[in-house]
Amino acid sequence: MSLLSTRRDFLKLTGAAGVGLLIPSPAWPSERRPGRWSGRGAPAGDAWVQAQEILARIVPPTFPNRDFEVTAYGAVGDGAKDCTAAFRAAIAACSTAGGGRVVVPAGSFLTGAIRLKSGVNLHLATPASVLQFSRDPRQYLPLVFTRWEGVELMNYAAFIYAFEERNIAVTGSGILDGQAGQEHWWPWKGTKDSKPGSPNQNAARARLIEMGAKGVPVAERVFGDGSYLRPNFIQPYRCQNVLLEGVKIRNSPMWEIHPVLCSNVTVRGVDISSHGPNNDGCDPESCRDVLIERCTFDTGDDCIALKSGRNDDGRRVNVPIENVIVRDCTMKDGHGGVVIGSEVSGGARYIFAERCRMDSPQLDRALRIKSNSVRGGTVEHVYMRDVTVGQVAEAVVTINFFYEEGDAGKFPPIVRDVEVRNVTSGKSQYGLLLRGYPHDPVSDVRLVDCTFNSVEKPDVLDAVKDIVLTNVKVNGTVRNERITK
Repeated sequence: MSLLSTRRDFLKLTGAAGVGLLIPSPAWPSERRPGRWSGRGAPAGDAWVQAQEILARIVPPTFPNRDFEVTAYGAVGDGAKDCTAAFRAAIAACSTAGGGRVVVPAGSFLTGAIRLKSGVNLHLATPASVLQFSRDPRQYLPLVFTRWEGVELMNYAAFIYAFEERNIAVTGSGILDGQAGQEHWWPWKGTKDSKPGSPNQNAARARLIEMGAKGVPVAERVFGDGSYLRPNFIQPYRCQNVLLEGVKIRNSPMWEIHPVLCSNVTVRGVDISSHGPNNDGCDPESCRDVLIERCTFDTGDDCIALKSGRNDDGRRVNVPIENVIVRDCTMKDGHGGVVIGSEVSGGARYIFAERCRMDSPQLDRALRIKSNSVRGGTVEHVYMRDVTVGQVAEAVVTINFFYEEGDAGKFPPIVRDVEVRNVTSGKSQYGLLLRGYPHDPVSDVRLVDCTFNSVEKPDVLDAVKDIVLTNVKVNGTVRNERITK
């Protein structure tokens, strides 16, 4: 199948909707933005009142009581027959009928890309219901409008993809198996463990970032075959009313749950275990009103990473990630538990995390904020409370302005109004690891009623302003102080 190379080809693929894809993505309507605090450092009680207001707006979609079992459309659960056409037919019938459930019974169903339509709930009916996604990259063509590491482009479809749909879901007790591993998908990362001479993403990644910097129209950023940019696992793009609930996700090529420019998103009770490169668990990007609750993350990268586009392309789209609630989740292995960045050029605000449990010698940090002066972005109004950390490998709280490129650009990031309250940790290398720039310090970070035990080294506090510790116990010593360096 040939790749798209011209605007005309792009419009043939996408139809009339393609015209809208050639202009910058719109920001949220101003009347629907959340209110802003009158000043920095809002009291915690006030902040968590706003969290309740956000929760009241997040309502999972419901679906008509109609079932469309994939086996009625030719699917066979033997792990060998290609069921892609059967899934496509079942989803089309469900959507045409006005919505309902596309039901996957017990069995192993091999499929290529699945594209959800409005009103469709893809439901894995039993723990023995398994979707095995093809290892053949051609199964994820034709190219779709997507984001890859924060830059918009035309690339492989996610394994489960939706574009500009409403009321969609993936639910049930079954397994989504990406079948990625050391021989499939993961080698495209181009790690030191890859076989010499094997193809990888490095050249295409650099070309994509350059296209974003030069403002090349998205329709002309054509990748796919021969570029080795791995697809995401689940990606609703510009969708409203999204539910992901109950399923188990295994062996993803890279990012696993990646809603982009969506609103009213619920991720509930999902179990993710995948240890490949860039295997982030849940990465809402430039979304609004997101609830992530009662999920388990055991990942090869960040467990939850909140994002808003990368570099010039993120600033072009210019939509923040905002109004996110994370609660009652379990984080095992990963680079960070709750993370903001590194693709955060559109900003992040009103992030709330509570009642999570994080514990693993292979989990690096509990709360992590990362950017640099190439990516920029303003991260503000971030609140974490009542989190129990058994152990982390690096620091309980990390804010790092030197991620990847470091201070090499013209867009210094801003981090302010971050509060960590009643967080306990049993073991870490550092309590705090905060690194700003002398010309752009990390500011207004507050820790209240926290206890960090078995901390091996003193805090790293480089270029910080107004870091306030109130009743913070570190290795048995209570600290009450304001720090500016």
